[in-house]
Amino acid sequence: MQDQFEFALLLRADEGFWQGIAGGGEDNETPLAAAKRETLEETGIGPSSKFLRLDTIESVPVTVFKDSPLWGEDIYVIPQFCFGVDGSNLEIVISQEHNAFGWFTYDQAIQLLKFDGNKTALWELNQRLLGRGPRG
Repeated sequence: MQDQFEFALLLRADEGFWQGIAGGGEDNETPLAAAKRETLEETGIGPSSKFLRLDTIESVPVTVFKDSPLWGEDIYVIPQFCFGVDGSNLEIVISQEHNAFGWFTYDQAIQLLKFDGNKTALWELNQRLLGRGPRG
C-alpha cells in the first residue's frame, strides 16, 4: 500500500477551472459505459483500464449544462456518477475541451477542485486507495 497517490486533473478550456474527467451519458449508456467513453475522449485512456465506481453521486442543477434546453422542461436535476480510473503508466492526451492537465497529490488536488461533489469523490477515492474505511 502506498502512503500517497497522485490524481490527474484537467483544466477546462471553456470555464478555466480544474476538474476530473466529466461528461454525460448518451442514448441508453450505463454510467460506466459513459465514464469509459468520456475517459477515452478526454484523455486517451482506453476502456480496458481499471475503473472503480464510487458511492459519490452528486445532484447537479440542469442549468449548469449549456445543452440543457435540449432536455425539455421536465428535467431539473442530473445525477453525476463518479468513478476512479487507473491512469498510472499511461500517456494522457487531452482533448480540445482542456488547456492542460497535471498530476497532483490529494492535498493539492482538493484545493484546485471547484465543486463540492468533485471534492467528495476525490476524498472517497483517496480513502479507498489508501485502504481506509469511511472514518479511518
